Amino acid sequence: MNEPQDDSVVDLQAFALQVRQFVRTHLPVDLRETVRSGRPPEREQLVRWNEILAAAGWLVPHWPSQWGGQGWPVAQQMVFDEEMCLNDAPELNSVTFDMIGPVLARSGSPWQQQTFLPAIASGRQWWCQGYSEPNAGSDLASLRTRAVRGNNDNNNSDNDFYLVNGSKIWTSYAQYADWMFCLVRTSTEGKPQSGISFLLINMHSPGVTVRPIRGIHGWDVFCEVFLDDVRVPLHHRVGQENEGWAIAKSLLEFERLKLARIGENKRRRARALAAAQQVGALGQASFRRRYAILQARLLALEANALRFIARSQAGEKIGAEVSMLKMRGSRLIQQWEELIVDTLGAHALVNAGDMVLNTNFDTNASACRFLARGYTIAGGSSEIQHNVIAKQVLGL
Repeated sequence: MNEPQDDSVVDLQAFALQVRQFVRTHLPVDLRETVRSGRPPEREQLVRWNEILAAAGWLVPHWPSQWGGQGWPVAQQMVFDEEMCLNDAPELNSVTFDMIGPVLARSGSPWQQQTFLPAIASGRQWWCQGYSEPNAGSDLASLRTRAVRGNNDNNNSDNDFYLVNGSKIWTSYAQYADWMFCLVRTSTEGKPQSGISFLLINMHSPGVTVRPIRGIHGWDVFCEVFLDDVRVPLHHRVGQENEGWAIAKSLLEFERLKLARIGENKRRRARALAAAQQVGALGQASFRRRYAILQARLLALEANALRFIARSQAGEKIGAEVSMLKMRGSRLIQQWEELIVDTLGAHALVNAGDMVLNTNFDTNASACRFLARGYTIAGGSSEIQHNVIAKQVLGL
């Protein structure tokens, strides 16, 4: 990322070079080609890359050292993410490494920490997020999945469990997940937010059914998850009963900062230039004008992200205004994808299995554009981000 020149930046620049060389040397060829083509990698490919990063100490470097992390500051994490993107490495599973891992390190019981954190840090355990429901997406507090206390032996509290019933939707890559962290309703009294608990659910438990949702792009990215009389041991609850909303909110600040997706935007910028070169559009005024507009927006997004990073480095709390990064970053990705498709024209309609047109073109461009349509919904829709900024920042 571009920053003013000083001694700390020289270190970041040297670190960026180190990451660049590592990725170019160690990223498996098949995974590099999958990412370059725009296709979603398979779990086996990602786990293999996770293990390579874990061996280098770079899978969860932002975690506390006691759990295998390096204690990297935010600026170093962002440089790392950007270099990964620019050198054809896949996005890491943020749900696993950036969300549930830090939550367990901060709020988990000693048993939960010792059980899950080493497994996550190894790169072999995959998590999904059980938040959204058919009638509770952006309005998450209205969720209806219920968890009722039960006991196998009334004389032994160690046998306490929750019986969970309900469903979740738009659960990213749930078909690959070993575990799900899930918001459930444990009380209907008081405000909706006050009756929610945070549970860890084994995806291989009886009663858990995963149904992938085939998107218009042709890929199974999202899933429905059905929970029918699923037994969840009481010690799989994080925090106190009915206090899961506060834990869920604690995930969002760093998620919003990451969802500026600076590196992913730069990856798409490079693809847009490659597309224009393929069809001889680099010199066309229409392409140059649109490219210049998006480039200016990317520079502004990066400058704002650096401002929030500086605040985080100074120990300041990042407030609700960080939502602007998620809102702008996700929309900008969509605009890059639209530019790529418009530039390629008919060539963008080819899918990876079509051998009629020249497969040197971006054969997944159209699918990638459709996939990007979800970016302004996932992680909190743009409409909700506008409301957050209006109410909590502008006081409207």
